[in-house]
Amino acid sequence: MGLSFLTKSLSTISTPLCALSAASAIALKAAALVATTVSLYGGLSMVSGDQAHADLRICNKSESRVGISIGYRSDRGWTTEGWWNLEPTSCEVILPGDLKSQYYYMFAVDYDEGGEWAGSAYMCTADKIYTIHGIKDCLARGFQRTGFFEIDTGTQTSWTVQLTEPTQRGTGGK
Repeated sequence: MGLSFLTKSLSTISTPLCALSAASAIALKAAALVATTVSLYGGLSMVSGDQAHADLRICNKSESRVGISIGYRSDRGWTTEGWWNLEPTSCEVILPGDLKSQYYYMFAVDYDEGGEWAGSAYMCTADKIYTIHGIKDCLARGFQRTGFFEIDTGTQTSWTVQLTEPTQRGTGGK
């Protein structure tokens, strides 16, 4: 059964859940939790819900290879990490386990077409694989100062970001 079928079915059920078998009721409740979707402007959509595995996941729905950098609050303060490379139409868990914060930050680059997904929350990045603690004095510490966009997960313990088309197109990276 596809997710769209379950979502449609959930909205048209007239039988109380208590009249269904225990397995059917559990399956319907699980489908309702997974089917929650939030869409944002600028070619970015997010899907949230209590899933079997609680993680921060990124799905590249574009037709280009994408580089991902993430920012989050850790025991050592603000931390940024990168780069995860996602092939077109692929997904990857960036932060495994239950989400501990409401806010995460992300910057992504379209390697093939030169676009990016960016925002106004400035954090430190580097050209190669990195983990950087702290977001102040990026340039003085030998890093780039990069604008990340905010991901508000609310109180969810699991979140999926779906990148579609970059909000800004560059001159190309081919």
